[in-house]
Amino acid sequence: MSLYMKLAWRNIFRNKRRTIIASVAIGLGLASLIYFDALVIGMEENMVKSATESFMGEGQIHHAKFREGYEVENTIHNADSIISSLRRESIVRNFSERTIAFSMITSPANVSAVSMVGIDPDREKYMSQIDDAIVEGAYFESDDRHDIVIGSKLAEILEVELGDRIVLTSTQAETGDLSQEMFRISGIYHFNIDELDRSMAFIHLDKAQEMLGLDGRVHEIALKFTDPNLARDRDLPFWKKYSQNGNEAVGWTILLPQLDAALKLSQFSALLLGLILFGIISLGIINTLFMSLHERMFEFGVLRAVGTRPLAMGKLILYEGGSLALIAIILGTILGFIATYITIQIGIDYSGIEFAGATFKDLLYPVLTVMQFIKYPILVFILTIIIAAYPARYAAKMKPAEAMRKSF
Repeated sequence: MSLYMKLAWRNIFRNKRRTIIASVAIGLGLASLIYFDALVIGMEENMVKSATESFMGEGQIHHAKFREGYEVENTIHNADSIISSLRRESIVRNFSERTIAFSMITSPANVSAVSMVGIDPDREKYMSQIDDAIVEGAYFESDDRHDIVIGSKLAEILEVELGDRIVLTSTQAETGDLSQEMFRISGIYHFNIDELDRSMAFIHLDKAQEMLGLDGRVHEIALKFTDPNLARDRDLPFWKKYSQNGNEAVGWTILLPQLDAALKLSQFSALLLGLILFGIISLGIINTLFMSLHERMFEFGVLRAVGTRPLAMGKLILYEGGSLALIAIILGTILGFIATYITIQIGIDYSGIEFAGATFKDLLYPVLTVMQFIKYPILVFILTIIIAAYPARYAAKMKPAEAMRKSF
């Protein structure tokens, strides 16, 4: 084996320029795979984080019919029992009860439709990022039940500022009567997500229940798990356990099916890019090995003439292909790491761009994993050996007399 390796290294460096060019080309393909894979993982994490951590949560529990029309009377059955059970769930890190109702918000200057969301401020700050997104005022610091927190875009529409008074109008659950209350703007948040900044208003949970006539009932329990990946598992027993007695428990893949589909599409895109790059790499390997083979036709003819077996000829070409792959892998992993690391330091600014129901809220950072530097180099090496089998077979089948007559 050592003899074949020595011969292979000597042969591929006979033409250093060609070997370097081929190695760089293959290495760039490998670096592109590593970089794109890191970018896709970073994009997925960014989008899921923006969608789930801002407000929605990783999962939710509702009345089975609530999401169909968000009707006020469709509250969670046996909510107290469910809350008591959730406290004992080892996989649930945090949860928060909410009421949600379509309402009209009125200021002296304008009127707008909003989702009036009743929250428990103490529990909600561990569930969502409303408290972190406050840009003016405070996040329910006082016990005044007439405090309200609205988005920056909504404040612009209503032409109001911190401390101004606004009126919320909503429909009560049982009677259908209109209920109105005046609130004072105690905080203004900015998520840089248009839907949240424009169309949501947050008030105290007990005040919302009073306005809607819910008598302590809630519409939604938002969930955060100890492992975010649990929310992506549609077969998790947790969903079935809490989807009983007229309720439903679902993860964000159900709540945002377009985002789930987009992430699957991005994985398919990564696979397609990989196939294209592997195709380019294949052409580079075949071209390099065949050029090297034809330059040494006379030598191969002599070797065959003096009794070298066809298998030995083929093994030599395979070793040359493997040696070329090793050089390319070293270059590719270094280039891939450098390119990805630089991007990690500076980030890519997609903030504010909406895609598949989620909005990029933070800078996009690629994510490096150990598997990227194991999986893709191994694939490149295996691919190189497989492709090298073609010129190796060609070398093994050549006839000594014909080979000795061919020369550049």
